[in-house]
Amino acid sequence: MSKNEERGLFARREILKWSAVAGVAVAGTTILSGTSAFASAAEGSLKGKRIGISTAGTDHFFDLQAYNAQIEEVKRLGGEPIAVDAGRNDGKLVSQLQTLIAQKPDAIVQLLGTLTVIDPWLKKARDAGIPVLTIDVGSTHSLNNSTSDNWGIGKDLALQLVSDIGGEGNIVVFNGFYGVTPCAIRYDQLVNVVKYFPKVKILQPELRDVIPNTVQDAFTQITAILNKYPEKGSIKAIWSAWDIPQLGATQALAAAGRTEIRTYGVDGSPEVLQLVADPASPAAADVAQQPGELGRTAIGNVARLLAGETLPRETYVPALLANKANVNDVTKKLGIG
Repeated sequence: MSKNEERGLFARREILKWSAVAGVAVAGTTILSGTSAFASAAEGSLKGKRIGISTAGTDHFFDLQAYNAQIEEVKRLGGEPIAVDAGRNDGKLVSQLQTLIAQKPDAIVQLLGTLTVIDPWLKKARDAGIPVLTIDVGSTHSLNNSTSDNWGIGKDLALQLVSDIGGEGNIVVFNGFYGVTPCAIRYDQLVNVVKYFPKVKILQPELRDVIPNTVQDAFTQITAILNKYPEKGSIKAIWSAWDIPQLGATQALAAAGRTEIRTYGVDGSPEVLQLVADPASPAAADVAQQPGELGRTAIGNVARLLAGETLPRETYVPALLANKANVNDVTKKLGIG
């Protein structure tokens, strides 16, 4: 064995060793939780303040929870929320940002959105003297981004997948939203882990998840893939950067009797966690974010900023990797079990 082969073997062994940790650890937070970038319990006041809250949409559990939590937190801190929902329409999203800028609120918080669409308008808000904060948006115009540690999430989910399939086999990947920062980071971490396992292959072309009709479209695409790869063992796993494609993929596997294939995703939607909890379901793991806490954290950061505090570039809210072994504990911790 050459020195390069020895180093590769060592790296794969180390990754598989740590993948055992990924199944039970708090995803993406185990190492960083003591740093100042993590959410603080301190709070301020928004009395007399008008806070713009813009979201790309609320059709997904994560989005709705984070959106509503922001509105409630602004009210709780004495402020007035100006909340607008684009309904997954980029044109409407741009229009609502224009409207918010014209209303000159004391701050704007943007929840999700494709960076190339929203970034010019976040810049215009900053140019107008309006502080801009974000949730899951990696914009240079944001003073603070409240998010999960997507590097850790992506790594931990990839390690869980690789461990579950024994370090070899074909995997199907949904990669339709690389322009959305968290999705891009999670995908890149999957690729970073897989490169150390030469027997793990991402099938090409990658699939493109869509909005709306995400579940139905994922069901259709996976059904077609299964027809292309009918032999059991020809596909080991299906990965998606969020868990609504995972839901459609899991349903397709069950309908086709191909439950030997495992599915993986991110967000912790209750219906997906229920599938992870079902021993007969091919849903193997879902990293559960805390969208309500993300929303409250973002508004708390607005209050601190307006009180004159300096904020970190990003504030991380812990996420939990749920698998077959620990999903009941995770759902209880999240208050949805």
